[in-house]
Amino acid sequence: MSGPSPADHGPDSPAARRSAGSAVGDDDGATAPGFVLDDDPSRSTHGTEDAGNDTTGPGGSRVGARPVRPRASAGARAGLFARVRGGSRTALRAGVEWLDRPMTSLHLILAVFALLLGFGLLMVLSSSSVSAFERLGSSFSIFQNQATYAAIGLLGFFLTQYLPVRWMRGISTWAVIGSLLLLVAVLVPGIGSLKFGARSWIAVGGFQFQPAEIGKLALLLWAAHVLASRRNTLGSVKALLVPVLPVFLLMAALLMAQPDLGTTVALSIVFLAVLYFAGAPGWLFGVVAGVGVAGLVGLALAAPYRLARVTAFLDPETAGDAGYQLRQSLYGLGNGGWFGVGLGQSRAKWSYLPNADSDFIFAIVGEELGLIGAGLLLLLFGLLAYTGLRIARRNVDPFVKITASAATVWLVGQAAINIGYVIGLLPVTGIPLPMISVGGTSLIITMLVFGLLANFARREPEAVVATNAGDGGRLARFLGMRPDGAAALRARRVQRRRDRALRKGKAPAAARSVGATAASPAAPAPRSTPARPVPARSDGGRATAVDTRQTGLRRPSTQLRDTGARDPRSRPASAGRPPASRGTVGSRAETERLPQQRPERRPVRPSARTDRTR
Repeated sequence: MSGPSPADHGPDSPAARRSAGSAVGDDDGATAPGFVLDDDPSRSTHGTEDAGNDTTGPGGSRVGARPVRPRASAGARAGLFARVRGGSRTALRAGVEWLDRPMTSLHLILAVFALLLGFGLLMVLSSSSVSAFERLGSSFSIFQNQATYAAIGLLGFFLTQYLPVRWMRGISTWAVIGSLLLLVAVLVPGIGSLKFGARSWIAVGGFQFQPAEIGKLALLLWAAHVLASRRNTLGSVKALLVPVLPVFLLMAALLMAQPDLGTTVALSIVFLAVLYFAGAPGWLFGVVAGVGVAGLVGLALAAPYRLARVTAFLDPETAGDAGYQLRQSLYGLGNGGWFGVGLGQSRAKWSYLPNADSDFIFAIVGEELGLIGAGLLLLLFGLLAYTGLRIARRNVDPFVKITASAATVWLVGQAAINIGYVIGLLPVTGIPLPMISVGGTSLIITMLVFGLLANFARREPEAVVATNAGDGGRLARFLGMRPDGAAALRARRVQRRRDRALRKGKAPAAARSVGATAASPAAPAPRSTPARPVPARSDGGRATAVDTRQTGLRRPSTQLRDTGARDPRSRPASAGRPPASRGTVGSRAETERLPQQRPERRPVRPSARTDRTR
């Protein structure tokens, strides 16, 4: 057995090279990259380039140099954190400034509306493709029907944005009367259609609609109109509850005669929201809310199928067929995971989950798009809640305040109930998810509510000023993206006056300067009689500057009494009206901002000749 050779311990040995490379890599690793020697050239991170630079060590082994990633120093890390903090503060400041802009509410509500509409149509196409093919022979039939209702809703959305508030308040009473008549008519066997155990639809031609959805919007507008008109006497219980409470109870009774507990719950949300935002006392609101909740619980326990739903909510695994729908919904949500199985790849919609395209469409969203997609949908509804309450807070009209806030609570509350029973937090009530679930009447009414919110966003005081100031294209006028400020509006008015004067053949004062007047041919001096001598003027007969002590602004003496060669103390025959050659030097807008004052002159004692000259 032989000992180690001197080559193994010399300065050129592999061990010495390895230790030297490690020392270079460890020396001031925060600022300069080092190199680590590696006996295995296959581990080189630079491929053939490093292999070409390898050296051959003793015994034929290849030794390659591999760069070491530098370590950041504490100062560099602190600088990075400072830049991140500064960037976050800048972004936060920019976000706050953007929220303070006058048209932010309108842009937010339009963005939420467009995103919810597109998301809803996409999920309707995905969730209804299987059931539509089984029932109608085409995977696109239900989607085409929903898209048709969406087109009608878009027309109503654009019209509602420009509907005057006085028209809303004027037609609200007739809308309530009409909705009550429709709710009575739907109970007639020859008029109302019976589906899913409820007589809730009226068929007109090839379309069907639910009068209950119209009744919710009519009650919202009418109750807000009544309570806004009585805002000075809302301290009494009678002014708050009469006649709003009797009309609500009549509507609720007609809905339960269908029967339709889900729509009754939504109608109750509208009524309670209007009472709350109208300023009802806390005790009165609590009493009404408590009585309403107790009544809904009694109605839920009165019918056997509703009691089965409550039992399935408490224990879906042992509820049998009553808990089948909830179990399949939970299975679908669990199958989605974080990122979902992919759009259109749901398994629950293949006849496993009943009503997958209407009441339980959120389960399909969670399965296909996962927790991320479901969370984004929740974020959109949260943004809707913020925007609606922001619009209500920034308006000054009591009717607009009550309507905007109650409509926001209606939509967000309905979405919360739907998502709550899909994930097992509430008993199943059959309330659709706004803008997402299949349903023509519900979609149109919801789009009209969005149109009202956009209308109210345009009526914010700052938004009105920003919309009326400046020019813009059609898209800019629709979005309210016009130049801000009153200066642009004032410039437009000045330009219109100037153009009007030019059309009449009269040049405006701003377009005529003193130089232009002097360049014109001199007109013969009018006949005038010499006036009584007056003391010599200290300014030598020059024009007197306008007194600006009242305005606090400094102006040059631009208003001249006369530009001819006549004696400035003599008055021409047309002294009763301002001469046509009188003008100003500077912009017309600047002149109009200052009060027009006549130049100072010393009083002249009247005489018979001067009177006749006048």
